[in-house]
Amino acid sequence: MNQSPRIERRPSVCPHDCPSTCSLDVEVIDGRSIGRVHGARSNSYTAGVICAKVARYAERIHHPERLLYPMQRTGPKGSGQFERISWDEALDAVAEAFLRAEAGFGPQSVWPYYYAGTMGYVMRDGINRLRNVKRYSGQYSTICTATAYTGFVAGTGRLAGPDPREMAKADCVVIWGTNAVHTQVNVMTHALRARKERGAKIVAIDIYMNATMKQADMALLVKPGTDGALACAVMHVLFRDGYADRAYLARYTDRPEEFEAHLQSRDPHWAAAITGLSVEEIEAFAQLVGERRRTYFRLGFGFARQRNGTVNMHAASCIPAVTGAWQYEGGGAFHSNGAIYRWNKTMIEALDVADTTVRRLDQSQIGRVLTGDAEALFHGPPVKAMLIQNTNPVSVAPEQELVKKGFAREDLFVCVHEQFMTETALMADIVLPATMFMEHDDLYSAGGHQHFQLGPKLVEPPGECRSNHEVIRAIARRVGASHPGFEMEPRELIDWTLRHSGWGSIEDLEREVHRDVQPAFREAHYLDGFAYPDGRFRFKPDWTRIPSGNNGPMGPWTALPAFPDHWPVTEEATGEHPFRLATSPARNFLNSSFNETPTSRAKEGRPEVMIHPLDAAPFAIADGDWVVLRNRRGEVYLRARLFDGVRRGVLIAEGIWPNAAHPYGRGINTLTGADQVAPYGGAAFHDNRVALAKAEPGRGFPLPEAGAAEAEPAVV
Repeated sequence: MNQSPRIERRPSVCPHDCPSTCSLDVEVIDGRSIGRVHGARSNSYTAGVICAKVARYAERIHHPERLLYPMQRTGPKGSGQFERISWDEALDAVAEAFLRAEAGFGPQSVWPYYYAGTMGYVMRDGINRLRNVKRYSGQYSTICTATAYTGFVAGTGRLAGPDPREMAKADCVVIWGTNAVHTQVNVMTHALRARKERGAKIVAIDIYMNATMKQADMALLVKPGTDGALACAVMHVLFRDGYADRAYLARYTDRPEEFEAHLQSRDPHWAAAITGLSVEEIEAFAQLVGERRRTYFRLGFGFARQRNGTVNMHAASCIPAVTGAWQYEGGGAFHSNGAIYRWNKTMIEALDVADTTVRRLDQSQIGRVLTGDAEALFHGPPVKAMLIQNTNPVSVAPEQELVKKGFAREDLFVCVHEQFMTETALMADIVLPATMFMEHDDLYSAGGHQHFQLGPKLVEPPGECRSNHEVIRAIARRVGASHPGFEMEPRELIDWTLRHSGWGSIEDLEREVHRDVQPAFREAHYLDGFAYPDGRFRFKPDWTRIPSGNNGPMGPWTALPAFPDHWPVTEEATGEHPFRLATSPARNFLNSSFNETPTSRAKEGRPEVMIHPLDAAPFAIADGDWVVLRNRRGEVYLRARLFDGVRRGVLIAEGIWPNAAHPYGRGINTLTGADQVAPYGGAAFHDNRVALAKAEPGRGFPLPEAGAAEAEPAVV
């Protein structure tokens, strides 16, 4: 007689690189496998809503192509030729390579490299414990947040804002520079509730008519990199038409009169010529936010990924300071709540032994670092050995051709600890199998709301998979790194971190499941002053002294505008490269995560680029045709998708498909640059000028299955 499986629902939390950090209820089947993943209704922000790709996580955790055993490369780099070895053999090889590099070139020739494949503090940040104890090269993490965080903090002085649940209590919700339907589904939950319950208007501002724009009451389709001009024109109207709260400005902001004078020439006619919007659209938006003081500005990452992105973020954040929206429930500006948690990660990262004189190599410039660029190396030793966790730079890093060239070096030793054979893992000397989030214990907090939560181990990992923590401390033992954090289990590290951060114990958190630490209304709305010493919001920030972690001023920082403005430093179209390309996020991928799961790949279809039909016509490009995009960094082949929801001269390629899904193995980041954005660096992924041409397949060219690599077309 068949016995029904025992299904138990257990609490967990999504670990992926998304501000929502959704609370989960996971079906655990017979204590061994995972079934359906549900949103946990007990979290008042994520409120039982999760994205479809996480709901079907069983596809990923039980994927037949998961890495299960340590492997050593036997063929050329990138060939995929590996043989299975034991964990001891693998770890001994890693330690030997690190010690050899250290002996020959010093400890800074070893570069531990990581990012946000998991957002759990133990498993993501534990690599820094090894780095700090051994004085290996540091990492300046610029690939995601540097431009956006700096721009927001420039005004407020702190990375925090009004309770995100207040979106549901707003009379207007402005979703600026983020396709929330794809990337932060919970934002839409609260915005739509405000519309339903309060008659609130939803405004979306973006560079193409994406899923979020289609749900908005007012969709403002701007040209890439022109958000600062829009913000300035809106504030011009607010001052001109009496919507500026002058009492608030006098009490809470710096230089309001000087700022108003600066805006005199930034009227809607000026901005219309820059943004592509009509004067009427700009006037209507300004009137809406002027009349509805309870306007919540939900500011995303996307519009900050331009070479003027920091300035654009700051400009948008200034609007509620002009209207005084910060005073009201449902009003103000929000980007991230990162500052509210005050984590003490000393034990996780060995901050007590960190040496601030050790160089911090720019994460985004990994291609330049690995190809020996002296400036990128701070004129120090070459990188000779790497440990890579939680990221896939051969696919996701800019200047992809340089990245590939760097990883192809025979004198570079690379160990990749991964869940799948990514394109970075293919370039490794040693590949180690990694656990997934339901297979280890970790601690998570959200940037997009105000909860932190324990993510407990729910099932045993398959094969010989080991957690990041296990790998880090095993390497530490072999290279002579000593610190109390290496001797602790993940639960002990979590408990230490909670206690020393003032958040109680791990037992407390287990009882609560997740904890809401939203600051009080007055603090969150800065009613006792903003986070600068004088308590004033900065319309005119000192760009060299923004209280946001950095490596010092970089990029064209001396040319930054004093006040919010349109700063024309983007890669503008030229006769040779007449199109602007943005590499926007796909709904079913998250960076390069989930592009290995069959449902996500099937739903995304194939690598495509959106082209306005009138831009396609001169090239005789039809829907589905092969096209090639080129710039000085390289060329990429994709299928054309004709779409009148982009502006003329703008191209949109959604998602980071594996390089192998493109002809010649060149993925979309072949075209993106790694030059540093002022004032503190960052990658301008959505700011690329390119040329467009039609390409034709060669004879016998087959149409592959969705997501498979396609045959090489011939350029016409």
